[in-house]
Amino acid sequence: MDNKAIATVLYETADMLEIDGQDSFRIRSYRNAAQAIENHAQQIKDIISEPKQVLAIPGIGKGMLANLQELFKEGHLSAHTGLLEKYHPSMLQLLKIQGLGPKTIALIWSAYQVSDVDGVEKLAREGKIRELPRMGEKHEQKLLKAIEDYRRIGGRFLIDAAETEAAKLTEYLSQFPGFEKITPAGSLRRGRETVGDLDILVTGPGCCSATEREQAVAYVAKYPPLMDILASGDNKISFRVRTGMQIDVRLLPPESFGAAMQYFTGSKAHNVSLRQRALKMGYTLNEYSLATLEGEKPVAGRTEEEIYAKLKLDYIPPEMRENLGEIDKAEQHSLPTLIEQSDLQGDVHMHTVETDGRNTIEEMAEAAKAHGYKYMAITDHSKNLAFANGLDDKRAVEHIKRIRDTNENIDGIKIFAGIEVDILADGDLDLSDDVLAQMDLVIASVHSVFNQEPAKMTERLLKAISNPNTSIIGHPTGRIQLRRDAYQFDMHAVLAEAAKRRVAMELNSYPDRLDLNDVHLRQARQQGVKIVINTDAHHTSHVEKIRYGVLQARRAWLTKDDVLNTLSPDKFAKAMKHEWTSE
Repeated sequence: MDNKAIATVLYETADMLEIDGQDSFRIRSYRNAAQAIENHAQQIKDIISEPKQVLAIPGIGKGMLANLQELFKEGHLSAHTGLLEKYHPSMLQLLKIQGLGPKTIALIWSAYQVSDVDGVEKLAREGKIRELPRMGEKHEQKLLKAIEDYRRIGGRFLIDAAETEAAKLTEYLSQFPGFEKITPAGSLRRGRETVGDLDILVTGPGCCSATEREQAVAYVAKYPPLMDILASGDNKISFRVRTGMQIDVRLLPPESFGAAMQYFTGSKAHNVSLRQRALKMGYTLNEYSLATLEGEKPVAGRTEEEIYAKLKLDYIPPEMRENLGEIDKAEQHSLPTLIEQSDLQGDVHMHTVETDGRNTIEEMAEAAKAHGYKYMAITDHSKNLAFANGLDDKRAVEHIKRIRDTNENIDGIKIFAGIEVDILADGDLDLSDDVLAQMDLVIASVHSVFNQEPAKMTERLLKAISNPNTSIIGHPTGRIQLRRDAYQFDMHAVLAEAAKRRVAMELNSYPDRLDLNDVHLRQARQQGVKIVINTDAHHTSHVEKIRYGVLQARRAWLTKDDVLNTLSPDKFAKAMKHEWTSE
């Protein structure tokens, strides 16, 4: 049980306690503990046997320590399971609907004893939600829209959640003596920003004979987080885990592993084109092998590489397999050399305790240094983000000095002084030009008034780009995956202005943003706009999330030449002052 799983249990307990009308202090203690554990650099499972180390974590007292000890000893928390029995697990689904907080859910439960999405939707359509205290027709209509949005994105999971599930299952499967290779396939392997279900392919001696496969399937069926088995056969078992994610585990003989990897990685459109190519060349391609049409003699299947080679194609990286011209490029030996995480020399979107970050300048710098970066930037918020304790002009100038002083005292990494400045509703930036001019780089971002008309939002972004101090537009579309749609604007016009002004666009790597997406990244490249891949780190542990951004960049066919933070520190500094060309 990792920190994220522990935090989930504690957050859910807090929410259900609030629904239950429990003491606010108790509710807050669970939330504080959940947040502390979620952000703690060390895994609780590694220190649970040392109570003093656990108690040293801010927000963890003796009572919460006892809860954590129970969680590890019993595999569940009685307070959590008791509330689930009282209100039914469907209550937790309601909490995922925007605008339905614990207090509103408690109100609905108290009046109607309804605890599921279908039931709440029925109440809203019958006009019964508006009859509750503090509710009304407008709130009721917003709730119906939120339920519609929830259904549209329901069953999708962020890429990091899917990766976590895959890692946990892989660790469990690796304990079975007959398994040698355990590999995720499907949309996770292609780096899709969200994942529907998870495909895990397994091969080894335990996948060969019928008896061995039967034993292997029985072992998979005992996976602790497994909640429901959906289907079970000779070489496949499908099940659902606690998070609601469906997982398909397929057992494969070694001679078919490559063919299955290619087939189950997809995409469907890529596979259809590849099969058509195989047929024209006298072969048939399926999840078992590439074989001759006559006699069905296998000619490849053990590895993906040999399949592509037999079809006279260069190996196509999984992120590119979307049938967007990659097969033609592979035939012509002209596939681009995709950017690698090792190409990045810095991460320049980081927050500290000065605003809403969790660590100091020094701690963030040391984390970046440990990651192998040559430079990084501190870019705390500006004053418009009051809830994040944003900086006004005076504090910003003082912060610049602190960053520069820290840069002088830490060897081995260059620390740039920057800011994430709000783009206000009229397109002005949230700090004075005099202060912004003192920064090494300025990330301009929209954090409010998302509902402007497209023409107005376009004008707002164009004005921000035209400010000579703007270096980068942060998370340019403003979306929060599975929660908030992108705001609407003329992307072509914005990118054209960015290219003209030599303003870069950010690829924000944080899994719930991944903004720009792969489609917009391709568009940016086509219009001559450079990209900066950042994490938007608010904690030292967030630095590693850069890999999710790199995956999206690879899906967009970006090379290191398309990304500014592959440059050396000196060249990058010049780029932040618009000294780069679109050539």
